Amino acid sequence: MGEKINSFRDLKIWSEGISLVKEIYELTKGFPKEEIYGLTSQMKRAAVSIPSNIAEGFRRKHNKEYKQFLNISLGSLAELETQTVIAKELNYIADNNAEQVTEKIDYICRMIVNLQKKL
Repeated sequence: MGEKINSFRDLKIWSEGISLVKEIYELTKGFPKEEIYGLTSQMKRAAVSIPSNIAEGFRRKHNKEYKQFLNISLGSLAELETQTVIAKELNYIADNNAEQVTEKIDYICRMIVNLQKKL
């Protein structure tokens, strides 16, 4: 049987979110400098929002509130996926990098939806 979850840090979806943040930060290092306040910033903010909302929702007292924060994370994942497509279309990232990010986004989405069903 699984271990007891005492903190959001014990959640696999939170740690996957942190991993995605690191990947996005690394990926956007190669973006043109003129994108620092544009696409680079938006992708970083969307990525950071994912584990942040998972953590905040976990701390809420009611499952309804928790589900709402998980929904916000799902929205941020959709934003990040769209921004990844844009970055690929602008040739800021290679197809294989975009595919890797998209796969991770899909994985985290599935994890969040499954968690929501259990709440």
